[in-house]
Amino acid sequence: MNKTSLSLLIAALILVPAQAVFFNHLVLFNVAVPMAFIFIIITLPVTYSANLAMTIGFALGVAVDTLSDTPGVNALACTLLAFARRPLFHLYVPTDNDLAEQRPSLRTMDTASFLKYALTMCVVYCLMIFTIEAFQIFNFWIFLLRIVASSIFTFIIIYALACINGASHEKRL
Repeated sequence: MNKTSLSLLIAALILVPAQAVFFNHLVLFNVAVPMAFIFIIITLPVTYSANLAMTIGFALGVAVDTLSDTPGVNALACTLLAFARRPLFHLYVPTDNDLAEQRPSLRTMDTASFLKYALTMCVVYCLMIFTIEAFQIFNFWIFLLRIVASSIFTFIIIYALACINGASHEKRL
């Protein structure tokens, strides 16, 4: 097991239970819910194939669905997010030659590019998750408010995780 796989496994073992126990209950104004576990999908190495990324995304989604009692909602949204990961990455970074076997992060990418990439991923995930939920009860304005508020809240949590992750990997003199 290489270093990247081990770090992804550790992140999943921490963030998936944290999502189910803590983040799902951290609701702002009964509208915004942070989806911190998508940090794992956001930081998957660009060199991973679409099949591997979608398998990882599906497994993460099923784990969160199992712990949160939301049958299939996160599994579908995570699988679609993992599929959209590489095209969204290439919107902000034209080539991945310099990122071979590296994970997208504040440390490996330009800060502005990473923040745009992470924000886009958060918006896409929240759009998918709330669109799937909208099939039950639909109020268009609440739907839009939940997408925007949850995207911003998720982005703030993702940015904090990226800063913590970057600080822990800095080389100390």
